[in-house]
Order: sequence, then structure tokens, then C-alpha cells
Amino acid sequence: MRIAVGGLHIESSEFSEYRSSFEDFRVLEGEGIVERYGIYAPEVGDAIEIVPLIHARALPGGPVTLEFFDAWGAQFFGLLEEAMAGGGVDGVLLYLHGAASVIGMDDPEGWIAARVREMVGPGVPVACAMDLHGNVSDQLFDAVDYLTCYRTAPHVDEAETEMRAFRAIVRLIEERPQLHRAKVDIPILLPGEKTSTEVEPGTSLYGMLERVIAEHGLWDASIWMGYPWADQPRCHGAIVTLGTSIAEVEAAAAEIADAYWGVRHEFAFVGPTEAEEPAIAAALASTARPFFLSDMGDNPGAGGFDDTTGFLQKLHEAYREAGSGKRVTYASIYTPTIGVRGERGVMEMPFEAIPMLVGRTLTLVLPHGFDFCATVERMFLDATGGEGVVLADGNLKVLATQARTQFGTRRQFENAGITLEDEDIVVVKMGYLEPELSAAAEDWIMVLTPGAVDQDLVRLPYEHLTHPLAPFDGFDFAFSPEVRMR
Repeated sequence: MRIAVGGLHIESSEFSEYRSSFEDFRVLEGEGIVERYGIYAPEVGDAIEIVPLIHARALPGGPVTLEFFDAWGAQFFGLLEEAMAGGGVDGVLLYLHGAASVIGMDDPEGWIAARVREMVGPGVPVACAMDLHGNVSDQLFDAVDYLTCYRTAPHVDEAETEMRAFRAIVRLIEERPQLHRAKVDIPILLPGEKTSTEVEPGTSLYGMLERVIAEHGLWDASIWMGYPWADQPRCHGAIVTLGTSIAEVEAAAAEIADAYWGVRHEFAFVGPTEAEEPAIAAALASTARPFFLSDMGDNPGAGGFDDTTGFLQKLHEAYREAGSGKRVTYASIYTPTIGVRGERGVMEMPFEAIPMLVGRTLTLVLPHGFDFCATVERMFLDATGGEGVVLADGNLKVLATQARTQFGTRRQFENAGITLEDEDIVVVKMGYLEPELSAAAEDWIMVLTPGAVDQDLVRLPYEHLTHPLAPFDGFDFAFSPEVRMR
């Protein structure tokens, strides 16, 4: 049983100026693919050969350059062609996020799936595992025999979803069933911080899937929330159900769609939210320690550039006006170089040269023209951010890194010399807090900052979404589920 495995995994904000390219992706190929996904093979059968294609994964960012996508595609489809010529494949297993944007393309994942289908023909099963914050276009749905996605946000079931897809492709190869599938587009597009499955209505909505699968005798049922920071017609919610009975598949899709639409008014932010100034005032006045602030508009975990300094400037100004001595850490700012302002203007210093500045107090020019008078306190190394530097104006510290990253673990802060419990205020660029930070936080506010992944979606300049669509057209327009069958 020869199963070809590969894919592409990235969220791409089209509102970001950043361009995701070769240096952003971690690429698995050859034995790397076999080792990464081969762990599932023994659970479903001994006579399985994984045929490695290529899998590329990156931190969420801006649109993918056509140069990278073409290079990835040449290798991916070249290896698939070789596999087809060298004994053929019995199935193809795709791991796609569903929220990739490629410059000049509206639906890269749909294009990938359609080309795979064209190459292997109608008789070879194709399965795909995705993120629930991806998008399911008609092109993608039509090309893939089995489609599933995560059922948790935060995503703690990634391995379980991969296993579900692996089992499905094996079952499709062995049993050759007449598998029917249904898709319903849901005219709702929500920011990620309103779609947590740890609170209602997400908990109950995703919790109904196992019951629906059992009652209708399905192979699977999935709910996609969609990716909100791309301006494409495919960006909206979706339901997909799969099974051997046309009537049951169709009925289940309509049932889940009705339930989804029925709770549309109930989606809310997973934590407390505030505008910038009130959030800063609350943190400075609080006795909770540490008090976390999430700078959501520039969240690199959702596609933000990670270089905005607007919220930092407001925090710094309020901090100085209040004469505060609180210990504050802002994590982080992506900046490949740091400007040093002197009598002759600004000199851009690469990270390789910054160690010679340690201990000096200078006027530093951070991205977007923010002059920050600070002491270059120390250097550190981050696993994804690369070289980093701690810049301190008294007790207010800023962490800057030479590559985009997100400070979501204790280890990252400790590597920078920061102990969370010693800080009064910690600012991170994310939405809901990652588990270790959530456990450390005594209080918390998600700040509605502007940026490439602005949580207030109606502020963004969309032009190509499919309407009517909530919240852009309100929540009370007429909707009747239209089931697309295959």
C-alpha cells in the first residue's frame, strides 16, 4: 500500500506587508516525511509504504511569494510524478492548513488539490487534514475524497486529526467504498479569538460532531471557521460531512449548518477586551502580578508582521506620564537591524554588531520611526526569533529579535533573562494566551489594536468577500443551507 504524503501549512494575512518566502519555511522531505508521519502507519497496518513528497510549514505571516510557491510546487509535483511512474501510488494524503495566500492566486490549496487529482486520476483516493481556521473552496472540496479538520481551538488535537486522515486513506484504499460528501458554506467570518472551543458556543458546536457522526452513520463531519485576514471569496465558515448514504450525509450537513447559524449571535471574545488606552490604564493601576496584555492586531501567530510599535509607544508614553516604576516587558519587536540615532543621523546596526553596544544608553530607532531612549541590556538567543536583544528604559524592557517570532512559552522569556512572576506587566503579540502564559497570568486583557490581523474585521479594507456575510452585513439576514453534494 503506497501512500504519497506531503503538503503546505501557513496562514497568510493579505493585510500584512510581510512576504513569506524561502527563509520562513521549515521543509520536510525524504526520510523527514517518513519519520514525521510514519508513526501512524503501524497503527493501521504493517503493509504500508509512505512515499515522501515535500511538506513546508511556516509561522503565520504575509502572502507567500510566487517564487517560493513555484519552487515548492516543482518539487512536490515532480516527486508525485516520479512516484506515479515508479510503481504508482494507492493514495495521496495531503496536510494543508487552508489559509495560505500566494501572490497572484486566490485559492492555492484548491489549486494544489485539483492538480493532484488531475495527476492521479479519479480512481486514486485523496485525503486531506486541515486547520479549522482554513477555508474550504469548491475547488478543494471537489478534488478531495476525504476532508477533515481540527476540532479544538487552541489546537490540541493536531496529531489526532492527522491520524484520522491517515486511517481514512487506508480505509479508502482497502474498502473502495462509494463515499459521498456534502458541503455547506456558512456566511459567517469571525476572528480567531471568537472561535475558541473552550467556551460556548464553540464547545457545544464542535461537541455535537461525534453525536451527529454516530446518529447518521458517517465517516466524518467537520466544521471550518474560515480564515478572516485574507480578502478572498472562499473566506467564510463551512461544513463537510462524509459517508456512504447520500441521504444521511446530506441531512447531517444541514443539521450542523442549522446549529452553526443558530448560535451566530453567541460568539464572543474568549477573554476580556479593551481599546488601547483603557487597557494600558487598567494594567498600570492593577495590583495583579503579572498582568498580561495581548497586542492582538500584530499577532504573528495569526499572520501579523510582528514589527508594529504603535501600542508600545502608547504604553511607553503612559508609563512615563504616570511616573510608574512597575516592571514591564514587551515581547516582542521584529527588526532585522536597529537604528542608532546620532549627530550624523541614523546608523542601522545589524544584530552581529549589537553586542558592542551592550551597556550603553542610546537613542534607538525601532520600526515605524519610534525613537526609544534605552540601555542595551543584554543579548539572548531565541529558537525561532534568532538573535535577540533586551532594551531597557528603567524597568520597562523591550525584547527585539532579528526574525519574526511569538513569545508563547516560559522558556523563551527565561532565555531573555525574564522571569514572568517578577514582572508587573507582560505584553505579548497574540490573542488568547498560550497555556503556560495563561497559567502564569493573574489578570489579562486582549487589546483591540489595529494591524494586519485586526480583530475588528469591519475596519479592514475587504473588497472580494462573498456577501451577505456576518458581521459585515449584520447577523440577521436570511440564510437557508445549500448543500453541495459529491
